[in-house]
Formats: sequence, structure tokens, C-alpha cells
Amino acid sequence: MKINAFEAAAKYVYPSLRRRLVEILYKKGLTQVQVAELLHITQSAVSRYIKMNRGALVEVEKFKDIDEELMELAERILKERPNEYYIHSELVKIALKMLGKGYVCSFHSKVDPEVDPARCNICLDIFG
Repeated sequence: MKINAFEAAAKYVYPSLRRRLVEILYKKGLTQVQVAELLHITQSAVSRYIKMNRGALVEVEKFKDIDEELMELAERILKERPNEYYIHSELVKIALKMLGKGYVCSFHSKVDPEVDPARCNICLDIFG
């Protein structure tokens, strides 16, 4: 295993979750600047997420339960305007949930051909 589960989550899953969160907020009619302010990121980063130049490797929306959590998080962000630490914490929790449900296994094996999802149960055992 050249890339461990935490590396895969940090490098691919977390940015994809953030991309989807940006997309949800942007589709609510907010401007890129407003989305950036809410998420405590730059407008340039928002633009890259929207253009799928960042965080596009994992199709988060195909996991309905995860997508619903992101939609709920977007609503909380709109209503409560939490700080960046809260948002980061929630995204990490969702990323860990994805690991625990085995949602990242097939993707992990694509970025690291040495990973055999049929034999590896690390994430399921730890986070499931």
C-alpha cells in the first residue's frame, strides 16, 4: 500500500466533499464571493471547485446519505454562519463516515493499485 486511507481521504475525499458543499451553496443562488466568505476560503478556490478543477475525483453526490449530510451542513452554514473550525470538523467527520462505510475503497484502489478492496478491511474495522 503506497497511499494509506488517511492520505487518500485527505488528498481526494476531503477536497471532493468541499467541492460538493461549494456546489450546493452556489446552486442556492449565492455568489462565489458569498460562498467563499461562508466557507472561509478564497473566491479563487470557489471558482476552481465550481469549474471542477479541484475536488472532482470522487463523485460525492452518488452517495445519497453523504450528499444529504452535506445539504444539511449547507443549511446550518447559511443559518448559523459557523467558524472555519466547525466547518472543517464537520467535513472531517463526513470523510471518516465515508471511510467507515467502505465508500472510498474502490477509489482508493484506483489511486493505489496495490490496494485490494477484497482483502482490506482497515477502514471498515476502524471507522465502521
